Amino acid sequence: MSAHQETFARFDPADYLNSVEDVAAYLEALIDEAEDDSTQIAQALGAIARSRNFSEIARQAGMSREGLYKALSANGNPSLATVVKVAHTLGLRLRFEVIA
Repeated sequence: MSAHQETFARFDPADYLNSVEDVAAYLEALIDEAEDDSTQIAQALGAIARSRNFSEIARQAGMSREGLYKALSANGNPSLATVVKVAHTLGLRLRFEVIA
């Protein structure tokens, strides 16, 4: 018998974020799970930007494509201003809610 090895494509959320409603639901779920992990939130914004026209999002956010890619990578640490600009470019607004 020959061994059969299955291979799977790497999961990329960018492949499934087809509407602004999908994007909002993805971010809400991620924030509920990640809580204060800003790295995961930045990576999620990166996935969302990849699901759209990354270069155009960078332009609208006032950044270079490379700068935005770096900021939203696993090792990135985007400023709040960058997060707000990217969210706005994606048609989203940050909101705060009482948790206590």
